[in-house]
Amino acid sequence: MHKAVLGSGRVVFFGGAGVSTESGIPDFRSQDGLYQQKFAWPPEEMLSRSFFDAHPEEFYRFHQEKVLLPALAAVPNAAHRALAQLEADGHLSAVVTQNIDGLHQKAGSQTVWELHGSIHRNSCTSCGAAYNAEELLQLLDLLEQGDLPLCTRAGCGALIKPDVVLYEEPLNSAILEAAADAVRHAEVLIIGGTSLVVNPAASLVNLFRGDCLVVINKGETWRDSAADLLFRENIGEVLGSFLPSKTK
Repeated sequence: MHKAVLGSGRVVFFGGAGVSTESGIPDFRSQDGLYQQKFAWPPEEMLSRSFFDAHPEEFYRFHQEKVLLPALAAVPNAAHRALAQLEADGHLSAVVTQNIDGLHQKAGSQTVWELHGSIHRNSCTSCGAAYNAEELLQLLDLLEQGDLPLCTRAGCGALIKPDVVLYEEPLNSAILEAAADAVRHAEVLIIGGTSLVVNPAASLVNLFRGDCLVVINKGETWRDSAADLLFRENIGEVLGSFLPSKTK
């Protein structure tokens, strides 16, 4: 893999929740993932737009405990750092991620297409005022008193919504097209930490027409048979091999 990646200037990484599990953020479908935990509602229902509209208080309790706080506490792992280094060295042209935690940017990656949004961006559902994650967290401290996170702009007071793509919501068309363009022009595509079952995001890998397809995932994916290189190890171990020894 080193020869293919280091010999190219158009490597694209397509990743999912498995990239961040080594940073302590739970994925969705593993034994300890969000879908295996018990709530009053199934997590996939709580992460839907209709649930947000009907039960914003319960949505935000879930979002704060299971999504926002773990993401803010996490630090980039070897996979995040290696991808940032590969970009800085002129090999990686883009990261396409299904994650919303912002760890790629925290590691130093510059070109990151976040298909499902980011917890670091939040906006008023009425006036569009922007709030970062820390500002939202401060407003969420009032949840215990029964107060929802409302816009603080004078004369507004509407509900704030995280800039994350919920079930029943479409992906941002501009970001989707930019990600598609990156995959379409890649010489090397690395698929990592994703089971490739969430569409339309996962369907982007069908656009790859380059020279080398690399799959790094502990479980099977439907692209395994097409992979030129297939790894079942931890993604941090595989990509971490690109880091200088002292930074691993």
